[in-house]
Amino acid sequence: QVQLVESGGGLVQAGGSLRLSCVASASRLSFDAVGWYRQAPGKQREYVALITSSGSTNYANSVKGRFTISRDNAKNTVFLQMSSLKSEDTAVYYCNLLRGSGGSYYSTSPWGQGTQVTVSS
Repeated sequence: QVQLVESGGGLVQAGGSLRLSCVASASRLSFDAVGWYRQAPGKQREYVALITSSGSTNYANSVKGRFTISRDNAKNTVFLQMSSLKSEDTAVYYCNLLRGSGGSYYSTSPWGQGTQVTVSS
């Protein structure tokens, strides 16, 4: 079963930047998109961004214009570049392999440990 490993989190001041990485343990995976999600303390996990197998991207309104999702297929890695970070971006960030199309996707891989992002104000 595929495993996804997130990394790159840390403590950063408001207005700063971080780049998260999501690495899949296997190649030739069957999926339609890779998504980033986050979960803040006491809140439900929420969608952040996704990139499809064709390279199309989509972002939650709360991060649009500040976050950029990209991928390196040769390295089975998806990145999330986060800029102009705000305290409300503080959360554990997860990635997942998605199936679906258009505006409807669902997760298909086990959730990993995630990577903690803490933004100090």
